[in-house]
Amino acid sequence: MIALVAFAASGLAAGTWLLWRVESPRTSACTLARAAKVSVIVPARNEASTLPVLLDSLQHLDPAPHEIIVVDDESDDATSIVAASHGTTVIRTSPPPGWLGKPWACHTGAAAATGDHLLFLDADTWLAPSSLDALVAEGTARGGLLSVQPYHVTVSPYEELSAYCNAVAMMGTGAFAARDRSRTATAFGPCLFTSAADYQRVGGHAAVRADVIEDLHLARRFHAEGLPTTCRAGGDLIRFRMYPRGLRQLVEGWSKNIAAGASSADPTSVIGAALWVGSHAAVAAHAGLGVHRWIRGTAGPPVTALVAWLAVSVHQQRLLRRIGSFRWSTAAAFPIPLAAFLAIFVRSTVHTWLRRQVTWRGRRIRLTASQSR
Repeated sequence: MIALVAFAASGLAAGTWLLWRVESPRTSACTLARAAKVSVIVPARNEASTLPVLLDSLQHLDPAPHEIIVVDDESDDATSIVAASHGTTVIRTSPPPGWLGKPWACHTGAAAATGDHLLFLDADTWLAPSSLDALVAEGTARGGLLSVQPYHVTVSPYEELSAYCNAVAMMGTGAFAARDRSRTATAFGPCLFTSAADYQRVGGHAAVRADVIEDLHLARRFHAEGLPTTCRAGGDLIRFRMYPRGLRQLVEGWSKNIAAGASSADPTSVIGAALWVGSHAAVAAHAGLGVHRWIRGTAGPPVTALVAWLAVSVHQQRLLRRIGSFRWSTAAAFPIPLAAFLAIFVRSTVHTWLRRQVTWRGRRIRLTASQSR
């Protein structure tokens, strides 16, 4: 039991360290920042049900964006109609050979943009009124690429299964650690902000046209050009509901890139995240085995294991509430989302490294060695 307590304590410490600084972009009253012309670009494929929330939020931004461009990537629903009804510029397009859908949509939107800054937003995000001011202020102050992992809003019970996936994705960057451990450039695709000049300098999405994890590879392009990359959390400013269409969408979405992302993340942070996950698994296993033995009458109550379970649950809830609206019951029953994470990770590994094929938005994407890392 001493080993269990030590392992659990080390896991909690690793998780605390890796999500120590979950900070959002800060607003500013800087006149130059507020005067920037920002072109908002939204790549969208079959997003008629999610676009209204985002587009409504964009209409309440202060300052207002210079323009809003929705790029319809071969949708077979009312995506274009919904976008046009909100007064946006709508571009219908199809990816040419050699391009994946999202990079092509982002590239097309950027080519049509007339602003001096570009803000790429996924269709399932929405912004608080002051968020554009915060993005411009921090983005112009730091330069290069600013990315934000939105605060994850969960509605249906199945969405709680994203808990470990979301936490590990943020831990693996090292960008939120007590001391920044990010040794490799990284970015979060749902929200990317950069100047048009820097975007052109790195080659834009044309440079990552065939990459499934295009956000990560775009960040590497910025790094290669000597430009900084900065990661932030959404907090009250930027939020999203990741997979509102059911469990299948959730599994496909996380399976698409979580294994490839892990292989490309900061090694020290990945080890820390693995320690965090492993300690949770050990506590769950010991507690379950101890309860089983107690019920059979072969051992006494597993007090130490159950106390460790309680400690993990409390710690888990405190971490999860910083990155999403996950329920307390998710932390209390942590083995359930933990099992979901492990299953998704195994599935992602099989599809990424063995089958070399992932599925997303109704498209089957063949992976090369370069696309898997």
